[in-house]
Amino acid sequence: MPHSGINVLFEGHNLVRLLGGLWTTVWIAALALVIGLSLGTLLGALRTLKNPVLRLGLRLYLEFFRIVPTVVLLFLAYYLVPELFHVDSLPGSWMAVIAFGLWVAAEFSDIVRGALLSVPVHQRESGLALGMNRWQLFRYVLLPQALKLELPATINLATRVIKTTSLLMLISVMDVINIGQQIIEANNTTYRTGVFWVYGVIFIFYFVVDYPLSRWAQRLAAQQKV
Repeated sequence: MPHSGINVLFEGHNLVRLLGGLWTTVWIAALALVIGLSLGTLLGALRTLKNPVLRLGLRLYLEFFRIVPTVVLLFLAYYLVPELFHVDSLPGSWMAVIAFGLWVAAEFSDIVRGALLSVPVHQRESGLALGMNRWQLFRYVLLPQALKLELPATINLATRVIKTTSLLMLISVMDVINIGQQIIEANNTTYRTGVFWVYGVIFIFYFVVDYPLSRWAQRLAAQQKV
């Protein structure tokens, strides 16, 4: 089939470019998760303190990132951060890491807070009875148990971040969606049905990355209900 749409994948280095775009998608999501989960753990722990001013500030932080659409966050990071801090050399990919990282931190802080508060009271009392201070109680009693409780929600958050990276093309990041669109536009005349094959491959890429995580989260959630 000389002009079959599937041939667009093997024209030049198109398939290799798509794989390169997938790698860009994955490393941005992974780095944003590392930053966001680390910061979110700290913020979530702080939200359990009885300081009303601190809790209000962290609550407003959470609500800001919940209310503002992710695409707006990307544009703010891409255009506003370089202007405020006079940084012109950072590429869009790093602006995306900042935006996604802060968003993940906000969402994960609520997951951590809920998990910490879900630890049975007698576990806290046992730790205090052993003479633990607040840090030791958090480090050796609360955090290990909270990690088990929050893991399914954390994995679901990771899948959301990976899917949301599809917005990266809006700030000119060469992710898998952006590269796929370029391939379609460059070969639209020769391969009229190429769009179905290109986006079909992109669908498979996202499915391969996200589906195992989704199934893992479902199994963990089922085990916790037993």
